[in-house]
Amino acid sequence: MKPPCCATTTLVLLAGLAAPPAARPAAAADPPPPATAAQTEADEYTRYELLAPGTARFRILYEVTATTAGATEYFNGIRGGSEASGIAVSDPASGRPLEWSVVSGREARGAHPQADPSGRYIRIRLPRPVPKDGGVRLLIEKVYADPKSYSGDGDRLVFARSLGIRRNAVVLPPGYELVACNYPSQVIQEADGRVGVSFMNVGPAVVPLVVEARRLQP
Repeated sequence: MKPPCCATTTLVLLAGLAAPPAARPAAAADPPPPATAAQTEADEYTRYELLAPGTARFRILYEVTATTAGATEYFNGIRGGSEASGIAVSDPASGRPLEWSVVSGREARGAHPQADPSGRYIRIRLPRPVPKDGGVRLLIEKVYADPKSYSGDGDRLVFARSLGIRRNAVVLPPGYELVACNYPSQVIQEADGRVGVSFMNVGPAVVPLVVEARRLQP
């Protein structure tokens, strides 16, 4: 018969063999990917050229500087309720056309976190990445059809639209004169005879602009 000490030793060894291996510490979770930088822009200017009364159509020329450092794309929203056509984008520095496509808001959110998922956007491939503390200037042209913003009745027309950017101009069709404007504006006659109404939005809110015009008698 083995001494009690030996039996105790054997039991300890067997218990050690039967014990499960010690659990390894959980691996640290991968850090979340960096958040996409918010799209920024500067020095915006929009020119609205009213086309023939009765068509509800107006041409938009939008100049903007993309300022998000490192960005290779820029997103320009298509306002809800407006049907866009005649889209063209160019680099004012070279005059060259730029590549663009229309995408859903959900698709745009991958690179433009402020995008409205229910909206539509013009996605523009920039001619070069935006430099730090710099910018890339763009010229975006499009034609909107929107009877809620632009309507005519007889020899009168009305352009009523909320405008949020700082510098804006509205150009009347040929042969029309301005009869009313609800916001302090500069009125000039352009080289081709059309009347232009330009203004600065000096406040933080959008301007609910209303412009009324009348056809001149021949």
